[in-house]
Amino acid sequence: MSTPSRFKKDKEIIAEYESQVKEIRAQLVEQQKCLEQQTEMRVQLLQDLQDFFRKKSEIEMEYSRNLEKLAERFMAKTRSTKDHQQYKKDQNLLSPVNCWYLLLNQVRRESKDHATLSDIYLNNVIMRFMQISEDSTRMFKKSKEISFQLHEDLMKVLNELYTVMKTYHMYHAESISAESKLKEAEKQEEKQIGRSGDPVFHIRLEERHQRRSSVKKIEKMKEKRQAKYSENKLKSIKARNEYLLTLEATNASVFKYYIHDLSDLIDCCDLGYHASLNRALRTYLSAEYNLETSRHEGLDIIENAVDSLEPRSDKQRFMEMYPTAFCPPMKFEFQSHMGDEVCQVTAQQPVQAELMLRYQQLQSRLATLKIENEEVKKTTEATLQTIQDMVTIEDYDVSECFQHSRSTESVKSTVSETYLSKPSIAKRRANQQETEQFYFMKFREYLEGSNLITKLQAKHDLLQRTLGEGHRAEYMTTRPPNLPPKPQKHRKPRPRSQYSAKLFNGDLESFIKDSGQVIPLIVESCIRFINLYGLQHQGIFRVSGSQVEVNDIKNSFERGENPLADDQSNHDINSVAGVLKLYFRGLENPVFPKERFNDLISCIRFSAAVAFYRLGGTEES
Repeated sequence: MSTPSRFKKDKEIIAEYESQVKEIRAQLVEQQKCLEQQTEMRVQLLQDLQDFFRKKSEIEMEYSRNLEKLAERFMAKTRSTKDHQQYKKDQNLLSPVNCWYLLLNQVRRESKDHATLSDIYLNNVIMRFMQISEDSTRMFKKSKEISFQLHEDLMKVLNELYTVMKTYHMYHAESISAESKLKEAEKQEEKQIGRSGDPVFHIRLEERHQRRSSVKKIEKMKEKRQAKYSENKLKSIKARNEYLLTLEATNASVFKYYIHDLSDLIDCCDLGYHASLNRALRTYLSAEYNLETSRHEGLDIIENAVDSLEPRSDKQRFMEMYPTAFCPPMKFEFQSHMGDEVCQVTAQQPVQAELMLRYQQLQSRLATLKIENEEVKKTTEATLQTIQDMVTIEDYDVSECFQHSRSTESVKSTVSETYLSKPSIAKRRANQQETEQFYFMKFREYLEGSNLITKLQAKHDLLQRTLGEGHRAEYMTTRPPNLPPKPQKHRKPRPRSQYSAKLFNGDLESFIKDSGQVIPLIVESCIRFINLYGLQHQGIFRVSGSQVEVNDIKNSFERGENPLADDQSNHDINSVAGVLKLYFRGLENPVFPKERFNDLISCIRFSAAVAFYRLGGTEES
């Protein structure tokens, strides 16, 4: 390939990489904008709620005063009547007059209730919304700091991939150049040797001496170019290996950020928001329920909405609103250079020993990091549970505020003696903020550790696969000294003839009675394997496995063996899932009886209908 075309190809590769990185960078910016917009919408919502309840408090207080004036006006009028004098004398009244007194007392009672309601709105509910607004802003700022750090780390990983790719391209170009020079020297040597084969009887002695000298120079030049080519070829192999390892680590880091870290960041922004809003709105519900029982039907609808305050569903809807921002990008593909057809890590000599040492170092470091990160994770989960306990205190019941006595004195709110007690509030909020600070510190530490583990695990797994394939390829020739053959566990095969019932395409109850196994070995073993290696696997039970491997595993179980007994994930998870599906599909009597099929369908339809109405659906829709 000529130099201009090679240069053009390099520019195309770099342009494609920069375009992909540019798209990721734009996504990161858009994600931050989405989170900022979400926080602004929450703050505005909370401000509107404050204004609403402040105005409602004024209306309730004005209504209470009007009721008090109404009751006082007619009570003053009745104090001078004979009926009132008779009431003071022997506490007896005619039934119509008694009804009139009870009606006036009911008006004063309503006046007290509405005054209490106004006080709760003004000094309890509104203050809760103010605190939620402050907490949401504070949570977003802390999450934003972590988000920026994750973005920087992700861009560092991408820049590292770019540097390694450029290094690989440079060394590979040098290797190609050295190879062409070596071929040129070989051609000169062949040409010179051809000249030396001419008859020498008519060549002068001096000219023969010059030809010998020229041949020696060409041989020396060829040896130098051969050494240079070998050196550049080794550098190219090492650079390509490093590029492939870094590529695997980069893809793993990007995948982890979009699948796990983004979800955790949204959880951090939502920390305590839904629970605190739940408490504030439940305070409102408690007041309204105690004020007017006849309004229960309308308040039940609000309570259902409050019960539906759940951060996970909101997070899911939020991410679905911005699919372009939170959708993981495509994986980075290996960009071969100058016709290089090798797209895997090379584990042959002379880099095999180096890769083996690197694999062992990664294995050791991963073991240490996983233990440390697991401890950090446990601490983080415990701290998160503490925060959840703080923000889910059931302190929204205000029924005590509506307990009345015979006294006709003006109402005295007890709200300031409970929720708004300043020393208690200050202490609780200080403890909450201190716990939040510790949680974010541990959460940051956990993310950093898990990110490092993800990158190292990706390199470790790629090296493990590469070294394993190299070991199988050289098994009959030379075996690496650091790769001993895997010890084989001796299985005790059970003769099939001692069981009359069939395992596949048979009856489950008959097989259990015949084999004495409470749970068939195939079910227990497959579920154990899937639980160990398949819970994070995409497409489980949907993607088909290798039919050859499915048949091998099936035949082993039919012979009474357990091919999944080893604690190694050397079986394809889709093939193991396929064996389990094949077993249940072939049963003569299904696990879920056919006569119960319609009942199960009815249950599913009923659950779907309940979920539909909870989301606000109607029969017309």
